[in-house]
Amino acid sequence: EVQLVESGGGLVQPGGSLRLSCAASGFTFRNYDMVWVRQAPGKGPEWVATVVSDGDTTYYADSVKDRFVISRDNVKNMVSLQMTSLKPDDTAVYYCATLTDWGQGTQVIVSS
Repeated sequence: EVQLVESGGGLVQPGGSLRLSCAASGFTFRNYDMVWVRQAPGKGPEWVATVVSDGDTTYYADSVKDRFVISRDNVKNMVSLQMTSLKPDDTAVYYCATLTDWGQGTQVIVSS
């Protein structure tokens, strides 16, 4: 059974930083590209970032480029999202995902 468990969300002031983590199990993690997706209140899901299976290539949405960094550890089966210069518009539930499975999400609130 695929399991994706996110952690690290919380309340942060504008301009602050957070690091989200996702622990993966139940599949051969090193063979899969991993993504972070977010969903803001009242809006549809928004793709945030992708890291390819070997970790060598990453892709970002324009809205987070140069502020967020996605990375992975194929020994620990973890994927992370380092978020800096956070804005109120970054407020959302953040999910890590494969092409077919999502975790339960972790809430990020950016507010003063």
